[in-house]
Amino acid sequence: MALTLRLLGGLTTGEIARAFLATEPADRLAAGPRLRDYHLLPSVRGDLLAKLGRDGEARAEFERAAALTRNTRERTVLLRRAAECGAAECGHPAG
Repeated sequence: MALTLRLLGGLTTGEIARAFLATEPADRLAAGPRLRDYHLLPSVRGDLLAKLGRDGEARAEFERAAALTRNTRERTVLLRRAAECGAAECGHPAG
């Protein structure tokens, strides 16, 4: 019988581990010159950080992504995600 431990508002340990492992490659990409100003990269980093419960860092990444995008709808979504991180609803599914 498999036991699934639930943490961080309903995330499984596997989901947390995958988010943790994915942050390193995302950090390396962000440090390089080619994707530094690509708005989707901080958006992905924000999502990963939110899943890890690092809400302040996630909020900053969503705000950075919103500042970089030229698309008004994307900016609205990203700013909403940033606001959710400030309201302790950041990346934590209800459950």
